[in-house]
Amino acid sequence: MTTHHDRLTAFRAHLATQYLDGFIVPLTDEHMSEYVGAYARRLEWLTGFQGSAGGAVVLADRAGIFTDGRYTLQVRQQVSGDDYDYVLVPDTSMADWLGANAAAGARIGYDPWLHTRAFVHEMRAALAAKGAELVAVAANPIDAVWSDHPLPSDATLIVQSDDLAGKSSAAKRAEIADWLGEQGADATVLSALDSLAWTFNIRGADVARTPVALAFALAHADGTADLYVAPEKVTEAVAQHLGNAVRIHSRDAFAPALRALSGKQVAVDPDRAVAAIFEALEAGGATILPVRDPTVLPRALKNPVEISGHRAAQLRDGVVMAKFLRWIETEAPKGELTEIAASDHLQALREAAGAVDLSFDAISATGAHGASPHYKADAESNARIEPGHLYLIDSGGQWPDGTTDITRVVPVGTPTAEMRDRFTRVLQGHIGIATAVFPEGTTGGQIDSFARRPLWAAGLDFAHGTGHGVGAYLSVHEGPQRIAKPNYPGGGPSEPLRAGMFLSNEPGYYKAGEYGIRIENLILVERRDIPGGTEPMLGFETLTFAPIERELIDVSILTEAELSWLNAYHAEVVEKIGPALDGEDRAWLIAKCAPLGRAPSGNR
Repeated sequence: MTTHHDRLTAFRAHLATQYLDGFIVPLTDEHMSEYVGAYARRLEWLTGFQGSAGGAVVLADRAGIFTDGRYTLQVRQQVSGDDYDYVLVPDTSMADWLGANAAAGARIGYDPWLHTRAFVHEMRAALAAKGAELVAVAANPIDAVWSDHPLPSDATLIVQSDDLAGKSSAAKRAEIADWLGEQGADATVLSALDSLAWTFNIRGADVARTPVALAFALAHADGTADLYVAPEKVTEAVAQHLGNAVRIHSRDAFAPALRALSGKQVAVDPDRAVAAIFEALEAGGATILPVRDPTVLPRALKNPVEISGHRAAQLRDGVVMAKFLRWIETEAPKGELTEIAASDHLQALREAAGAVDLSFDAISATGAHGASPHYKADAESNARIEPGHLYLIDSGGQWPDGTTDITRVVPVGTPTAEMRDRFTRVLQGHIGIATAVFPEGTTGGQIDSFARRPLWAAGLDFAHGTGHGVGAYLSVHEGPQRIAKPNYPGGGPSEPLRAGMFLSNEPGYYKAGEYGIRIENLILVERRDIPGGTEPMLGFETLTFAPIERELIDVSILTEAELSWLNAYHAEVVEKIGPALDGEDRAWLIAKCAPLGRAPSGNR
């Protein structure tokens, strides 16, 4: 099957043999992951969609592809409108669409290992209202028509030493045991891959760009644990690291183990555990306590070792970015450089500097491609970076001591007045977050407007969150913290920000068909002492150090405080990464970070 239309046709034919009138196709895997291994990329295989959030519903005579505002342009470039309706969420939910389009009596299939219990209940209710039925399948029907379906990765586990983790696995399991005692529970299910990696101080290579391993676990109130992972992935070094308190089982033994917990009180995260886990526990007679995964908040609150490691990783990454930005500034005006060639060069620089991997596939976008916030260049879309356009590069590295994520924009040739105005407003929003001071208990949703106000003043906005959590040599997108509008896709109330959390600071602006702008640094929530203040306060430490393009800044728009912040930031960039550069790279950095003033000659 050479086209996505052919795949859709074959899939529909197979569904008919299973007596199904439709099927729900999510993007995720058995661990509710955002980024998934090649074996789990069923949505991409079927539809062509390569975004990191979305889903599809296939009916016998109609299909829908569901994405949020970040992918409005991308989904139309990658998915055929002849085969799929483009459905924008949350304006229209999958339940709404199914309720409107499923026929009475229809049997709509779903894979219980790929959806939360709440999702299943919502779909079942929507279909019941139409006299239709939601049907669990024992085997995913996409796999039956995916002829070259890849197997799950067989990469071995890697030990994350205590010197990098800052706390031993035994200590973390003891804290989970104490929490279980407080909950009156016997065990908790750990199914999110980053939770497993953090708890056991292990890393893996089963998901591209995210150093995690495919596994499940049961952590018990006595501090022991059962880890369900392919045995061949556990080396002698890993076994010694885990010790006798962690029992190793095959991954296939996980579901039977859940069914064997009769009479036990088991804590399960309803947002991170799939419906099949709940069903197995219920079938075995366990009592389920639906509470948040106990590792989520401790994982988000970085310890001093993790913070120190992240700072070190950021400095190495900043040196790489400085070299790359100087190279782009030199090469791009020649008109021969392509998006993929540019991102490949950046990847090579990171690897040469010691990065283990990228933290995500780089968003290397010129001109109109930059207007798609999650654009990914491929052989067909790969464009030349030519004069007259803006070039946006959003990228990051997985370093052994930290995960980085940075976005910069470079003008190729002379930018227009509009480009400079929009860039400067985005910069003002970025500074608004960087300089925010707020009381304990404040959520990211409450400060999101700090980033948008300069754009709002001009009747503009952007359709993505302002900031996401970041892991410690783990997922580049980590919860529960975020900076976003309360109704931003992802659901649930915004988490109070706490000292020790990493976040991104990345407002943007996107003009469809022309250009995209985003300025992204990583930040750390820290305590702030305010002289004379009576409330415990928090603020942000900026962790990312790389020049912000001076050619795109309209200084006349900036306030004195904003200009002061920018000049101080650039001085710190030179101070922190300058010593690691020499020759032309160092001279370029110093010139790029020279103070900007109010005189016209200082604007550019």
